[in-house]
Amino acid sequence: MNGLLTAVSFLTRLPVGRRKAVEAAEVARSAGLFPLVGAALGSFNCLAAALVKGHLPPLVIAALLVLLDALVTGALHFDGLADSADGLGGGREPEEVLRIMHDHSIGSFGGTALAVCVAVKVTAYAALLGQSNWIPALILTPALGRWSTLILTATYRYAGPGASVADGMGKRALALGTTLIAVALASAASSRALIAAIIVALVTACFGLYCRRRIGGITGDTLGANVELCECAALLVFLWAR
Repeated sequence: MNGLLTAVSFLTRLPVGRRKAVEAAEVARSAGLFPLVGAALGSFNCLAAALVKGHLPPLVIAALLVLLDALVTGALHFDGLADSADGLGGGREPEEVLRIMHDHSIGSFGGTALAVCVAVKVTAYAALLGQSNWIPALILTPALGRWSTLILTATYRYAGPGASVADGMGKRALALGTTLIAVALASAASSRALIAAIIVALVTACFGLYCRRRIGGITGDTLGANVELCECAALLVFLWAR
């Protein structure tokens, strides 16, 4: 239970007991539960959507879901997406890329990446809400996004300056997270869900290779960026594969 509370505290702003800073080692030990936290966030989105579905237009509901996600997570992964886009788009040498990522002001690449990501999510959610089987998509998408973090941390070294919580995550966390995803996919009993998981793994592999080529590994920002890329990819699969 402590591990789950640690994972929730790290990934969200939900008031879990006495909210306080947790040790990096605690977070690393809880990392295998990240997909479970993602599924809980997706379930929360489903509940919110169900409460207003039929009362508001799908596009409005979709925009509110994206806003709700940003509020609950503290826009953690949106921030990583913006910083990564600015660094990878504006820097040439690895040191310059990392320096730009560390600067939290948003540039043109970051702003564009955020705008495209939000647009894709809002329109995808709106389209999914018009389908009969929208609930598995909303639950599995954030779970698959958090699973992608475990793939990267088990595969690539941390490239940022100093130590990181990612240093303690490894193959054990990936094994537990993958088991949880496998259970979720079996429960969904959907070919769309299986295809979405495969695409998320491919997107993660490609982005990880790109980050290794550009900066020698991963950072917290690139992990957040990959979550957003994978969530967008999963949503598109749920729309495409009917």
